[in-house]
Amino acid sequence: MKRKFLDKFMEIIFFISACVSIISVILICYFMFANGIPGIKKIGVFNFLFGLDWSPSNIPPSFGIFPMIVGSIYVTFGAIIIGVPIGVLTAIYLAKFCSPRLYKYLKPAVNLMAGIPSIIYGFFGLVVLVPLIRNIFGGTGSSILTASILLGIMILPTIIGLSESAIRAVPNSYYEGAVALGATHEYSIVFAMLPAAKSGILSSIVLGIGRAIGETMAVIMVAGNQARMPNGILKGVRTLTANIVIEMGYAADLHREALIATGVVLFVFILIINGLFSILKRKVF
Repeated sequence: MKRKFLDKFMEIIFFISACVSIISVILICYFMFANGIPGIKKIGVFNFLFGLDWSPSNIPPSFGIFPMIVGSIYVTFGAIIIGVPIGVLTAIYLAKFCSPRLYKYLKPAVNLMAGIPSIIYGFFGLVVLVPLIRNIFGGTGSSILTASILLGIMILPTIIGLSESAIRAVPNSYYEGAVALGATHEYSIVFAMLPAAKSGILSSIVLGIGRAIGETMAVIMVAGNQARMPNGILKGVRTLTANIVIEMGYAADLHREALIATGVVLFVFILIINGLFSILKRKVF
């Protein structure tokens, strides 16, 4: 009797927890769209999404966010190019090649990276990466390339941690079967175990992309924050998140609505990424 009561009690607790999560998502969606769509209507969908000029203080003001959309895509794509290969290869090393003695030091270091606040990454980028890029390639150093490198570093803990877990979850029989057929250690891992873990690895990449496109503080400190179309990886850029944070403090009326609408566009980006991942997962796996 006592056990049945406890089971029912825990079932209710789990149900309430799930409802809280779902309601939170619904409330966030409602807040974003209810406050952002009126601003888009006033500005005009085409002028807002594809306008090249963001000048909220001009008369009349302009609220075109296309340069920020392109900037966010460039920076995120650069972070993927840098962070995904390094993260996946590091996960493979930790899961299958690293000695237990070395693993005791490497794994806590990766976990520590996940706990470092983004503002600290921003200081690192400002003090180390910006002068380094300026000395090597010229320019101011605050650029798409610098932001991409910094975001590539920041998504590493997500990709490494989840990919390593996915690789370790693959039954060892895959490896033993490949070795029994004459494959080498490396061949067995790359061609037998990694394909079995691709769902988890892809999930880690999607979460890493989500962090890269949503990162704000670190990007503000190294990206240059120029609200214009980027014309080179060594030029400054402003992302959607940076645009919101930089101007929200003093924005009012239509300017404030335009910034909230910018958040709606960012939110839709995240929904599209997760939707594409769900479709890809159903078709491939």
